[in-house]
Amino acid sequence: MNITTDPAATLGRNRSFLLFWFARVSASLALQMMVVAVGWQVYDMTGRALDLGLVGLAQFVPAFLLVLVAGAVADRYNRSKVVRLAQLTEGSAAFVLAIGTWQGFLTRDLILAVVVVLGAGRAFEAPTLQALLPRLVPLPVLPRAVAGSASANQAATIAGPAVGGLLYVVSPTLVYALCASLFVFASILVALIRIEQVAPKREKVDIAALFAGITFIRNNPLILGATSLDMFAVLFAGATALLPIYAKDVFHVGPWGLGIMRAMPAVGALLMAIALARWPLVRNAGRKMYVAVALFGVATIVFALSTSFPLSLVALFALGAGDMVSVVVRQTLVQVQTPDEMLGRVISVNALFVGTSNQLGEFRAGLFAHFIGTVPAVVFGGVATLLIVALWTRLFPALLNVQSLQKDSR
Repeated sequence: MNITTDPAATLGRNRSFLLFWFARVSASLALQMMVVAVGWQVYDMTGRALDLGLVGLAQFVPAFLLVLVAGAVADRYNRSKVVRLAQLTEGSAAFVLAIGTWQGFLTRDLILAVVVVLGAGRAFEAPTLQALLPRLVPLPVLPRAVAGSASANQAATIAGPAVGGLLYVVSPTLVYALCASLFVFASILVALIRIEQVAPKREKVDIAALFAGITFIRNNPLILGATSLDMFAVLFAGATALLPIYAKDVFHVGPWGLGIMRAMPAVGALLMAIALARWPLVRNAGRKMYVAVALFGVATIVFALSTSFPLSLVALFALGAGDMVSVVVRQTLVQVQTPDEMLGRVISVNALFVGTSNQLGEFRAGLFAHFIGTVPAVVFGGVATLLIVALWTRLFPALLNVQSLQKDSR
């Protein structure tokens, strides 16, 4: 693979990376559209905040149960095939929701069951897709590739909720049918990626091999600190499950307003990802991560207390921008400092700690909102995030002192 003097140009001419980027856009777009549609449909059925939390729990449970298996599969088998099979599974879940909505037999419990299947597919797709990335680009441009990959997700997160909300007004069935098609399209794009395959090490599958990812993270203070900081921030400050309540009962803006609120964090994250791809963090990366997570907490508090729809959108924008800095630092540290033969297991554990904390955080938010009210539940999450940032600066000083995002950059 030739390395040009312009890293950005290297990514732009890399066919495999471009296919990867569009595949991630397609799958993420489908996921975000489904999230909006399912959230609105469930809340419209029951009117209970707790049921919105259960949607998050239904995604978390399979991810938690499959985390070790998914990591081992990503390291033991062809990663491209694993990703494609997972995406087809997610597409099948969307197809069931489309048929169920069309025929009118969907219930809350059936939706939750389908979401469990969706979560199982995500448990294999998300870490395996990330583990493909270091094989697609030269190491010097990996931080930019991580930011570029994150921008794909954020671009879809902007368009997905908005498109999903608008199409839901026309036809919920149309939303789910389009999601199924996008998952299939993503699978086709992944199949077209051509990279030099390294035969995976077929080590004996035992308890030690399954838990190797956890052991590696536990013994690496940079990865442990970055992963746990992000995890607790999302766990406490995650309030996206409650957005249907704000859209319907606080701002009275309907599904289209829900789509806009869902999209605003992604707008902030996308613009930040573009900035980081152009101007990577070359100094004080660790400190900037802590500041970004603190911003995430402050923006959550502002959103919770706001009675103005425009101000709430600004808070969600800031929340997304802060989160993106944390995501880029964490993912780059994981991919740079982890051997390729362990990358699937480490990323899978990382996905459990961070990615599924989104779903567990939604359950936490829904549960708290059910018992203490929506606004207090969101305020609690923002305050808890600020306390976590203060504590982590003491527990993980090595992360605080990280300079650039290259190996051994402390």
